[in-house]
Amino acid sequence: MKILITGASGFIGSFLVEKSLEQGFETYAGIRSSSSKKYLADDRIKFIEINYADTEKLISQLNEFKQQNGVWDYIVHNAGVTKCDKKSDFDRINFVFTKNFVEALCETNMIPKIFVYMSSLSAWGAGNKKTLEPVKLNDQPKPNTAYGKSKIKSENFIANIPDFPYLFIRPTGVYGPREKDYLAFVKSVKKNIVPSIGFKPQYLTFIYVKDLTKAIFSLIEKHIVRKSYFVSDGNVYTSKEYANTVKKLLGKKITIKICIPVFILKIICLLLDTVYGWFGKSPTLNSDKYKILKERNWKCEIQPLQTDANFSADYDLMSGIKETIEFEFYKKN
Repeated sequence: MKILITGASGFIGSFLVEKSLEQGFETYAGIRSSSSKKYLADDRIKFIEINYADTEKLISQLNEFKQQNGVWDYIVHNAGVTKCDKKSDFDRINFVFTKNFVEALCETNMIPKIFVYMSSLSAWGAGNKKTLEPVKLNDQPKPNTAYGKSKIKSENFIANIPDFPYLFIRPTGVYGPREKDYLAFVKSVKKNIVPSIGFKPQYLTFIYVKDLTKAIFSLIEKHIVRKSYFVSDGNVYTSKEYANTVKKLLGKKITIKICIPVFILKIICLLLDTVYGWFGKSPTLNSDKYKILKERNWKCEIQPLQTDANFSADYDLMSGIKETIEFEFYKKN
């Protein structure tokens, strides 16, 4: 069985490739010419550079591939961006490029048995901050970020293609070795500083990257199509529990807690947006990121995934962060 994994050089993509090889698939890694192959060193990996921006070239490329190699049985479309210097790039890369790719697959008659689209919980938005009910599959999506809006736009386009065998994966916060954003918090705690946002508890959900890949391949194995799933480890953690877990694993008993009020965070993000904007860049803390960080409720419904894929996470937050810390601070060096 042939499988294509786009965005293969990234954090999640590289783990998807590893899982694919482990499962015995003939694995094609979709990358850019500038992509690093640091985590794609296995000799069994076959590489392909896909031009999502030019539909005509994309159709020609797919036709040529089809003549020489046949079709992919499965595609995991993981390519996309979570950070952009320009907000318009979210729509261009996450939606327009996805649209071009799907249309080219249809045009060349290369529609796979399952097309897995890596979406996000952000496509649905956060849960109700008053009732603290988890986000459910039958809720109306309410994305409030450019990133989330680009993801739901892609989902809607794909879902409206008759009989297209899509599978939408909407993970909550994905962490693990090779990931940068959550690692920044760990590095801060390692320096005895524990930042927090606001004075009310935040309810967070996580999924370790290996559990995410496990869930995806479990769904592929069961040949489930035209369905959507939120993915988390099944637990809910407060922001305090998250911080204490990191502190415990790093052996930090005494730390300095810095609590940033939400309105101060908003001002900081707007100022950074303005200053970085002068140079055509986007800071890590920006107005889009602020909309995510200020939310209190990131609970999500995962019972459908547990039922349909018989899924249970192998890692909770403690074991996942432990393995991440061991990799980043010890094995890596």
